[in-house]
Amino acid sequence: MWSGQEPFVNIPEETIRQALKVILDGRNHPVLIHCKRGKHRTGCLVGCLRKLQRWCLSSVFDEYQRHAAAKARVSDQRFVELFDISSLKNLPFSFSSTIYSSNR
Repeated sequence: MWSGQEPFVNIPEETIRQALKVILDGRNHPVLIHCKRGKHRTGCLVGCLRKLQRWCLSSVFDEYQRHAAAKARVSDQRFVELFDISSLKNLPFSFSSTIYSSNR
């Protein structure tokens, strides 16, 4: 069923990296994450954040599917799975109590 949304939106990895740097900087907390255009950027960003928090991919995808529901897309999950977090692992960051972190 066509929902009026583009079937795939290319999200530049550098955009996700920059957003994660903002989220990880405790000086910016609390943080509200949302997408202005409704093109699944929030789900991809949160999925990449969960990878940084060392969630296993099955838990990341479970959370994504729970919130995306009928709008879940395999391409978003593939983006999260292939996103390279190695360049962000050495950043000094703290997860405040406002960001739920779990070794799921």
